[in-house]
Amino acid sequence: MPLQPLLCGSKVASQSTLFASVFSARNNAGRCSFTGNSSVRGVRPVRFMKQASGSITNDEHGVFSETMDRSKHRTPNAYGGRAQEGVLEEESSKVIESRPSWKTLPGQAFPLGVSEVDSGINFSIFSRHATAVTLCLVLPERGSIGILNGGMIEMVLDPDLNKTGDIWHICIEDLPRSNVLYGYRIDGPQDWGKGHRFDSNIVLVDPYAKLVDGRRYFGDISMKLSKFLGTYDFDSLPFDWGENYKLPNISEKDLVIYEMNVRAFTIDESSGLDSKIRGSYLGVIEKIPHLLELGINAVELLPVFEFDELEFQRRQNPRDHMINTWGYSTINFFSPMSRYASAGGGSVNASREFKEMVKALHSSGIEVILDVVYNHTNEADDANPYTTSFRGIDNKVYYMLDNNGQLLNFSGCGNTLNCNHAVVMELILDSLRHWVTEYHVDGFRFDLASVLCRGIDGSPLNAPPIIRAIARDAVLSRCKIIAEPWDCGGLYLVGSFPNWDRWAEWNGKYRDDVRKFIKGDYGVKGSFATRIAGSSDLYRVNKRKPYHSINFVIAHDGFTLRDLVSYNLKHNEANGEGGNDGSNDNFSWNCGFEGETDDASVRALRSRQMKNFHLALMISQGTPMMLMGDEYGHTRNGNNNSYGHDTAINNFLWDQLDARKSDHFRFFSKVIKYRHAHEVFSHESFLSKNEITWHEDNWDNHDSRFLAFTLHERSGADVYLAFNAHDYFIKALLPTPPEKRKWFRVVDTNLKSPDDFVLDGVHSIGNTYNIAPYSSILLEAKF
Repeated sequence: MPLQPLLCGSKVASQSTLFASVFSARNNAGRCSFTGNSSVRGVRPVRFMKQASGSITNDEHGVFSETMDRSKHRTPNAYGGRAQEGVLEEESSKVIESRPSWKTLPGQAFPLGVSEVDSGINFSIFSRHATAVTLCLVLPERGSIGILNGGMIEMVLDPDLNKTGDIWHICIEDLPRSNVLYGYRIDGPQDWGKGHRFDSNIVLVDPYAKLVDGRRYFGDISMKLSKFLGTYDFDSLPFDWGENYKLPNISEKDLVIYEMNVRAFTIDESSGLDSKIRGSYLGVIEKIPHLLELGINAVELLPVFEFDELEFQRRQNPRDHMINTWGYSTINFFSPMSRYASAGGGSVNASREFKEMVKALHSSGIEVILDVVYNHTNEADDANPYTTSFRGIDNKVYYMLDNNGQLLNFSGCGNTLNCNHAVVMELILDSLRHWVTEYHVDGFRFDLASVLCRGIDGSPLNAPPIIRAIARDAVLSRCKIIAEPWDCGGLYLVGSFPNWDRWAEWNGKYRDDVRKFIKGDYGVKGSFATRIAGSSDLYRVNKRKPYHSINFVIAHDGFTLRDLVSYNLKHNEANGEGGNDGSNDNFSWNCGFEGETDDASVRALRSRQMKNFHLALMISQGTPMMLMGDEYGHTRNGNNNSYGHDTAINNFLWDQLDARKSDHFRFFSKVIKYRHAHEVFSHESFLSKNEITWHEDNWDNHDSRFLAFTLHERSGADVYLAFNAHDYFIKALLPTPPEKRKWFRVVDTNLKSPDDFVLDGVHSIGNTYNIAPYSSILLEAKF
């Protein structure tokens, strides 16, 4: 059947008004008339007429006189008598706008998404089980995407003309090359028992949309019910990466990763930035000097794919006061988070400013790693679904289901992406390649990556196709690929994640063992030694290297470093989750008092412990990762959750950084830079007996909480380290330094700044060193 467009009229509306109302139900919008003649090619000239009053004449009869048997969608009949009368009546009124006629072609299946072809703009979307697909378009005024004249144009796709295999497509001539919003209504079987969740009342986001528009300002409560639609931009010139631009290409063994959130990094007023760029990609650029001063050379950005920060506020629930400040709730896998654009600039500006951020970081020698969430989406569960895309396009393909067609939940978020289904696997690969080729990112950290190791029925796979494909993909070959090797279904793969000698892992055992030892637990000295030596028990397999262990003590989802030494228990009372969120096994110690205190001795001990953790992390073999804000000792007030009832608890507080820069920040920065300058901490291969000497003959002593060792350097600049987790002094006998050298004290965490770190070293050290309780030292053999 020939294709005909359906125009749904509305009054002149802003983008936000349109999103909040026009898309709510397809039959609520006023119907408008149009004229046109069919042809063999399915060409439909379209005229869009609007009265001077700003309203559109609604025609109640004749527009929907024809029904498509296969699609069961109501299609407009341009020749109905009353419809023609409506057109004549409008033309006799004062007309202030008309839109040119369009020609439509069947289009092509590939590439998926929106593409510009010789004959116009091509739209293509996959849905295997759909029985009807309607393309929905919104045309804003050229040059002002915030002002939309008119309403939604709906074009019903004919499965005989506009479908190839499982892909629905259409090409439209004369469509603007930018500033067009689009989505799809999709209908299909209504059998939930077979896994279908079709609802043609909802306008859905194209999974392959490269840009997504929604509300313009982060956390704008007045727009909490706003919708999200895809858009495109073929008008802008290609981004100029610069004549002398080059990728940092930092070796994995030399990385020091800084986990951070784009918005939280600069949104606080204490950042000193103009309000228009606080919390944006451009805001990160302004703070690159801080990252350089700290000494890190890679940022791992919490999710920057489009997400809805107000998803919990769409309905009444115990968490409806919360704002998702982190972004682990993806709407679309190709589009940068649009509300990280400066000054509410929208998706096109977000894309450009993201590139500007990457370019600036690269020019400063800092790589960009993205935290990506391919284990679930924002669409939640069947009890409280938030259908925006995949669920309504083809739920049975995109999500893991049980035998009764019910969603499986290995993510803890209500749904699980069907990652090893061929279609979903290609979506993931296309997304990753897009971020590498279009945005020049340097790597990815995969959230709950064990989900990607499950088959379509949820069972674990020994050789997951998607994991292998990522490891072997040519475009991704230069990228760092990092797994969070567990999920919420109990598939814990630390040390055994399928890797093809490429995948690195967040080493959860490193975190736990280091925390236990530093706080003074019994019986973990051997485990602590194994972890700081590169976790060879986990990674000395095939061609894996020490740097495949991503070592961390602190990460986003739990206590901050300061919380780790200030609380024995979680204190999440304010977030509405009843203390059920976050891990209960944090291996933390409050150093004698729960929470904040003015007790000088407790505060001094906490400061010492934070320095002990940081030193242990930076001298360990493997790749160290620290959390944003730990360089000044920030706290979430014990609030261990990923959303936060108050976004300020997650924000970087620059005034606190300035107040502590003379001591805490100074120590952290100096230790990081010391690691960079000494290769003994970043061996390419696992340590041999010639490269480390353990000063220990008491490994089986369950009560021992003291560990000392020497890392040997080829030139003789050996490094001696000792960690004392006892509550009393240990008088350590020092080994004999290399010939013609003496031991110089570089680090003693028991000393106050600046004596806690002296780069040139303090000499006059004898044969022993009295190491204070809960402290650590680093000595260097110097001439």
